[in-house]
Amino acid sequence: MIRFHVDLQARLAPLRDIDPDALSEPQLRDLFPRLLAFCEESATAVGQLQAEVHRLKNEIARLKGEHGGPQAPRSRLINPVEEPADHSSEQERRAPDGPPRKKRPKLDRIVIDRTVTLADFPEGLPADARFKGYAAVVIQDLVLRTDNVRFLRAKFWSPSRRETYLAPLPAGYQGEFGPGIQALGLSLVYRAHLSLPLLHAFLEDAGTLISRGQVANLVTTKVDAFHAEQHAVLRAGLASSPWQHLDVTSTPVDGETYACHVLANPLYAHYHTTPHQDRRSALEVLRGGAPPRYRLDAAAHAHLARLGTPAGVGRVLQGFPQETTWSAAEFQQLLQRRLPRLGKETRRQVEEAAALAAYWAEPTWPVVQCLVSDDAATFRGITPELALCWVHDGRHYQKLLPQFTCHRKALEGFRKRYWDYYRELLAYRKTPSPEEAIRLEAVFDTLFGTESLWGDLQTCIARTRANKEKLLRVLEHPELPLHNNPAELTARRRVRKRDVSFGPRSPTGLRAWDTFQGLVETTRKLGLRFWAYLRDRLTQGGEIPPLAELIAARAAEQPLGGSWVAA
Repeated sequence: MIRFHVDLQARLAPLRDIDPDALSEPQLRDLFPRLLAFCEESATAVGQLQAEVHRLKNEIARLKGEHGGPQAPRSRLINPVEEPADHSSEQERRAPDGPPRKKRPKLDRIVIDRTVTLADFPEGLPADARFKGYAAVVIQDLVLRTDNVRFLRAKFWSPSRRETYLAPLPAGYQGEFGPGIQALGLSLVYRAHLSLPLLHAFLEDAGTLISRGQVANLVTTKVDAFHAEQHAVLRAGLASSPWQHLDVTSTPVDGETYACHVLANPLYAHYHTTPHQDRRSALEVLRGGAPPRYRLDAAAHAHLARLGTPAGVGRVLQGFPQETTWSAAEFQQLLQRRLPRLGKETRRQVEEAAALAAYWAEPTWPVVQCLVSDDAATFRGITPELALCWVHDGRHYQKLLPQFTCHRKALEGFRKRYWDYYRELLAYRKTPSPEEAIRLEAVFDTLFGTESLWGDLQTCIARTRANKEKLLRVLEHPELPLHNNPAELTARRRVRKRDVSFGPRSPTGLRAWDTFQGLVETTRKLGLRFWAYLRDRLTQGGEIPPLAELIAARAAEQPLGGSWVAA
């Protein structure tokens, strides 16, 4: 709150010595918008201060053992405005003259399991009725019943080897429960977000005798084949395009808050949950959870210079073996031997730079060239290029709540021009050309060179202008999406699961959450039914090829990184 006080004092200073009687009409016309802007900022600052006071009063009441009141909405001094529940820009981004959305027909996608001919008329037919064929009506239905099997396994005894031989069970029939129950359980828990207690109740109602502990084991243990396939999916997905979406959402793990990183492109999705949300954790995600490696080379020293690492430390590091990759233990021993008094923050910077250099020089694992993300500091410097999300940037404008009509009209006009420009970028992606790229860059400079006396709007414009290179990355690489919505929608699956089940309680459960939620999203993007995929894998049916092969085949059909290949 001190910041608002200092800002307002600075804005008020030029107004202190004004003599209204000495002002001419042109001077008044120039002064009045400045006064409105000052009032706007004052109203915002006071409203936030009131909300902070309300929060502190509630906290004091809680510390006294009392009950605080509900959270107060942001106060408004002049013409109070209801703050919207969300800040979606979907309506503004949609082209006003675009084609209307049509409902996708489904009749041709329904698989017919059986055909029943109906020719009985209980009330009879008129004597002159003539047969005119059949009228087809398709009705969808499901049949849920038990399929408990008693297997009689042939048993043989070998006296010479003193060993018993039993005929093997069919694929998928291991333990007490068959592939149908396991596929259904995995689908309901990870596809439909059913909680484990409700899954237990559902299976019992269907006639299955199963304990709650067995339900938990059913969807978290003995799934190594799925873990392996998801890792293969990650590798194929990273290799399918030089750019990737990345987003982060929280996940409670046994009462502690972890960070779930969501990595995706149009062909796959991958979840990886780590204890921390920092650059090293994001790098771990891009490396597929492999143990960290470290390397000192020109890229590492350049990163250290950007971080502002002391020059003396940099000179010592120059004396280390260069372009050599070490394990974590080897690198720690090297630092302890040559830089024993390295401070905690400086050590973190050195380890970060060496880890990034090792990733960029990775010879066997796909290295991402560009991340599409929001403007979080965590994502900066991990890849050579960073493309920012226009939807995230637009939310800053969406959150502005002007008090005065003139400011509201100015904001509406600017947002219209903002999304008109966004649609021009969308058109450029379809038909890129060097001339159009130059024109769009000039339009950006003009649009975001706008000056406004309203400080909040000017702050948003300055923020967008400062991110010009990252927001206009699409001019160099037209295949890049303009927003990070695919990663956000993928992260929403974790949020829905988290709302229902709160969070995993063990590393085994956490890994199952990551693996199966990734497989759910990947099968959806590849046009596969998740339940059918599970059934095929559990029974070893072989009808659905490995997902990594499908991703590679799709990537060959629709290249996602043509501009990088050309470069």
